[in-house]
Amino acid sequence: MTNPADWSSSRLGYRFADEHLLRQALTHRSAGPDNNERLEFLGDAVLGMVIARALYDLKTEAREGALSRYRARLVRRETLAQLARNLDLGQYLQMGSGEHRTGGHQRDSVLADALEALLGAILLDGGFPAVAEVVQNIFHDLLDSLPLEADLVDAKTALQERLQARGLPPPEYHLLQATGAAHARTFSCCCRLPDLQLEATGSGNSRRQAEQRAAALVMEQLGDDG
Repeated sequence: MTNPADWSSSRLGYRFADEHLLRQALTHRSAGPDNNERLEFLGDAVLGMVIARALYDLKTEAREGALSRYRARLVRRETLAQLARNLDLGQYLQMGSGEHRTGGHQRDSVLADALEALLGAILLDGGFPAVAEVVQNIFHDLLDSLPLEADLVDAKTALQERLQARGLPPPEYHLLQATGAAHARTFSCCCRLPDLQLEATGSGNSRRQAEQRAAALVMEQLGDDG
């Protein structure tokens, strides 16, 4: 395993002048007080800013609502965690033995937070132009393959809008079970429409994903007459 500074240079395309900032960004709160929580706060803000500007330039015809949905899709936890995995970020995280033993270095929330902390550290170390370039590099493929605006509305939103149009109450979501190790959980959720006596169960690696899949199955049951 290369040292963190070389990893940052080769995978993020950024060489830290102050390597303490890099170490802090890679330190989980379970490892001590000099951790990445404050940097994560900063990184979250700058990430949203850079992505917003990129979308503004790319999607010149999109209205505010669509731009917000694009941004939410790009900066959500699942997306950031996958980008962190692509960068092999997890193997460089410093954390307490208990957290590491339970697979914390593979957990979506930990990886997403660490990626944001790295961006915060780059902002402090190299300024806004440096962090903007890193974000553009990391998100290049995602920005280059954004879905059509019509495909942005997720299943839960589409289902709720469909029910509202008919004057029906919103769907009910219930967590049925969560199984597996902490870093590889599988969730099962039920989406239920009591007034229409419809329900479906979906599963995924997050509760949100399971609910989305359950909602999509209910939408299929509603069909064109829903």
